[in-house]
Amino acid sequence: MSSPFEKIDAAGLSNVSELLSLAARQVPDHTAVAVAKRRMGPTEFDWDVITYAQLDQRATEVAKGVLESGIPKGSRLALMVKPGVEFISLVFGMMRASMVQILIDPGMGRSNMIHCLQSTDPEGFVAIPLAHVARCVFRKRFPNAIHNVTVGKRWFWGGRTYQQILEIGRASKLTIGVNRVDDAAAIIFTTGSTGPPKGVAYTHKMFIGQATQIRDYYDIQPGGVDLSGFPLFALFNIGMGMTTVIPQMDPTRPADVNPQNIIDAVNHWKADQSFGSPALWNTVSLHCEKNSIRLPTLKRVFSAGAPVPPHVLERVKKVIADDGEIYTPYGATESLPVASNSASVILGQTAEKSKIGAGTCVGGRFPGIQWKVIRISDDPIQTLDQCSELSQGEIGELMVTGDVVSQSYVTSEQANALHKVKDGATVWHRMGDVGYLDQEERFWFCGRKGHRVICGGKTLYTIPVEAIINEHAAIYRSALVGVGPIGNQIPAVVLQPWSQHFPKSKDQERDLLNQIREMADGHDLTSQIQHYFVMQKLPVDIRHNSKIFREKIAIWVAKKMHRQIPGI
Repeated sequence: MSSPFEKIDAAGLSNVSELLSLAARQVPDHTAVAVAKRRMGPTEFDWDVITYAQLDQRATEVAKGVLESGIPKGSRLALMVKPGVEFISLVFGMMRASMVQILIDPGMGRSNMIHCLQSTDPEGFVAIPLAHVARCVFRKRFPNAIHNVTVGKRWFWGGRTYQQILEIGRASKLTIGVNRVDDAAAIIFTTGSTGPPKGVAYTHKMFIGQATQIRDYYDIQPGGVDLSGFPLFALFNIGMGMTTVIPQMDPTRPADVNPQNIIDAVNHWKADQSFGSPALWNTVSLHCEKNSIRLPTLKRVFSAGAPVPPHVLERVKKVIADDGEIYTPYGATESLPVASNSASVILGQTAEKSKIGAGTCVGGRFPGIQWKVIRISDDPIQTLDQCSELSQGEIGELMVTGDVVSQSYVTSEQANALHKVKDGATVWHRMGDVGYLDQEERFWFCGRKGHRVICGGKTLYTIPVEAIINEHAAIYRSALVGVGPIGNQIPAVVLQPWSQHFPKSKDQERDLLNQIREMADGHDLTSQIQHYFVMQKLPVDIRHNSKIFREKIAIWVAKKMHRQIPGI
């Protein structure tokens, strides 16, 4: 008997929501989304479940409901809803209605969030009550936000509720028109780990390209089950015909996840795939190792957002299926996916080189990507002929182009000037990452361009330097920063020891720092670093809890060094 699951043909699609419709026709009764609501027992949750047919119908009701409510096509609507069935229904429904969704991380803090939303000039909010309260308090920042929908209980503000939108949609006889594949679909903000968050313009073509390229590259088959540790990845799952399982966790704090919530969800649904940040998998794999727990149904694990430490890859490899693999896709909000590597290759080939300062090998490029490594510049580059391409092995900055690469930012012309390079009708994106290509055309990531430390005619890059320091058994992770004027900076490294190795006294701290200095003196890349500090927990990004906020650390170090070296 043949399987009801067939790979979805995305050729000719103009709206990413059509991927949902195609899957619903193939497997209408297959579970599309399952959300853990509350724990019912030691290993059981109450689940909110929706099938593909139901999700497709609900997306259509949302689309018709918002259009019948008088919201014009192309309106910018801020979507601020917790991950779950409602969130996914709204995303696909508003895309079906040709709305432009503003997707933003709630964990970035109130000030950043208000600034980001203001910069997009939303024409409405589709949001939970708390977000509407903030909209009302800061209403002068959002003068054009007149099309508002409340997901939950509506209080004193106007607009429709989510349930009213669905009821209007069910009664509507409206025929939903089509859009162009290059039409705007969303504005998604960067994490802001290197400067203010920037709003990236996403088209339907980008979303469709991402879903199909990820599916084809990793040979992801319809009918699988994905445990989603990152809400936006769930949108790709729908386009691939997979079940998305959303565990009980705070998506803005993946490092603090309760590991048992992940384990129980994987086991209940027999998940064969999962996406989670390095911080999430570090927490889960440590718990599994300590308690001799296996997750034998997991055959494909993705981890991204920052370089995945080899010790995390090793532990996860031992936890999942014997024939399972961990993949470390590389990219950015502006361009995803760009490249990919696997735990087998990293642990078997590249990790030893990384330990001695070679950088992190993120692998070869995806088939739909073109890339170049060019001479590092902090200035705008207008056209491709102004770039100086480097030879293999030379460290420079990476630039990419392809169908999944964004053409522009919508919130910062300065960012467009610094990151976008024109080549006739083609737009290249400067990733802001530095590294080099090896003889196999793999990219070795050496850090963010803005984080390099230039001192005494020598340039230090974060990832190679930190890899050497992190080899000390007591160090979980570290951060290289520069203090002082660019070109004449004083390099310093801040250490985050493993919790069990955190110094309990000044003497212990002094001993640890002396050990680190002695180790660093034996490497050319680290021998000139004289200043080391200990911090209990390095500040990290809100999206993956893995990218280190070196800008914040640099300010902290500057204050420390000013006390030690007045005038610095």
